[in-house]
Amino acid sequence: MGKDLYDQFPLIREMYAKADQILGLPLTKVSFEGSEEQLQQTQFTQPAVFVHSCALLSQIGENGLKPDYVAGHSLGEYSALVCAKVLSYEDALYAVGRRSQLMQKACDENPGTMAAVVGMNEEEIFALCTEASQFGIVQPANFNSKEQVAVSGEFKAVEKAVELAKQKGKKAVLLKVGGAFHSPLMLSAKAELGPELEKLNFQRAQIPVVANVTAKGVTDPEQIKELLVEQITMPVLWSRSLEFMSNQGVANFMEVGPGKVLQGLAKKTIPGANISGVDKLADLQQFLQTQLK
Repeated sequence: MGKDLYDQFPLIREMYAKADQILGLPLTKVSFEGSEEQLQQTQFTQPAVFVHSCALLSQIGENGLKPDYVAGHSLGEYSALVCAKVLSYEDALYAVGRRSQLMQKACDENPGTMAAVVGMNEEEIFALCTEASQFGIVQPANFNSKEQVAVSGEFKAVEKAVELAKQKGKKAVLLKVGGAFHSPLMLSAKAELGPELEKLNFQRAQIPVVANVTAKGVTDPEQIKELLVEQITMPVLWSRSLEFMSNQGVANFMEVGPGKVLQGLAKKTIPGANISGVDKLADLQQFLQTQLK
């Protein structure tokens, strides 16, 4: 993940070196040579995705792109904050490192999992979770599109939710994740993250940030800080966030970072919008050539 960018740009090599230093982890080595098992560990997954996204942003920003809004899905909210100049790369990296450690600790203390459910609306998802909650904690975690929602919680309850969804003729599958993110099982991480964020220098956003928790634009640094803490146990309102930006007149959406999942969700949520993505060096070079024309 990101090796082509690392080899091409000295600035990006510096960013990875800073990450190793600030996190006290061999992030560069794990990002490029780590096993799938290592990369699925929250303490590595979150910083690796964050650094990759910020590496791409560093080159895009140098070439003058300034979006009207920024938004990030869960962890992605931190790279969005770097783009909006709310946090420096170093401060955001520290926050991501502590967030990943605290969430890993919560995962170890309160094991759980997540599942994706396709074909249910919001009301049906809440009813599904209520029914499955007889078997333990389970709640909606990510409203990814109008038809795709992730649920999160204790193993038996999530497994029951999958079973019930299938009984209703819907598609449901357990996800390969390290824990029950965006659920009450992360309460200990939420409690400890707040004091960690207080150590950092939050600035007023130069670009409105569409928050996961509210699906609305925010620029106030104190409010952004509070919402980052709430995000740990609250659902990600992603489809509403996309709709909010679309309703504000945004017609061009670009995913910056590894993968194309968010592009797919955007196409389902806001048909007719111009959806693109920058994931690797070839994408970046193509984007920069287009910008320079």
